[in-house]
Amino acid sequence: MRRLYRGAPALAGVAGFIQATADYRNWRNTMLPNKFLLLGALLGASLLAQAHDYQAGDLHIDHPWSRAMPPVAPTAAAYFVVHNRGREADRLLAVSTPVAGKAELHEHVHEGEVMRMQQVQDVTIPAGGEVQFAPMGYHVMLFELKQQAKDGERFPLTLTFEKAGQVEVEVAVQQEAPVAAAAHEHHQH
Repeated sequence: MRRLYRGAPALAGVAGFIQATADYRNWRNTMLPNKFLLLGALLGASLLAQAHDYQAGDLHIDHPWSRAMPPVAPTAAAYFVVHNRGREADRLLAVSTPVAGKAELHEHVHEGEVMRMQQVQDVTIPAGGEVQFAPMGYHVMLFELKQQAKDGERFPLTLTFEKAGQVEVEVAVQQEAPVAAAAHEHHQH
């Protein structure tokens, strides 16, 4: 009959295996959950960085964003959603930003078979309702840009409401529209 273990070296090998197994279990039970917590915190922070909103009185402004444009594009647009949780309507009267010489409120309108863009003097936010500033609808046009913002950058935009007053938001520049805005854009075609 052969011996399975050949003296002290064999026992040391078995002891090493047992220690390695214990070390792995210790790592798995302590370090692995910590790594998942760190990963979760990083993902949560990135989601919070993407989803930003602002409150001004009864108005709630969701995720201001702009599509990243080529550096030579002469204009850009900004989009967001304004929710009015109050009992009275409010009006968005003006917009401004230091990144553009001029900022205007615009809308797309259908005229027969043609869709065109036109400036509007103000946008009413109905009591208990919302207005979406989205591609192919209401939007903020930015003219005389100092330079095009790049994907991942942000720039300030001041919204002036009749009742809520001035609200400064940060516009996130993105390659693609957020999911809700992309769905709205798709339904407009």
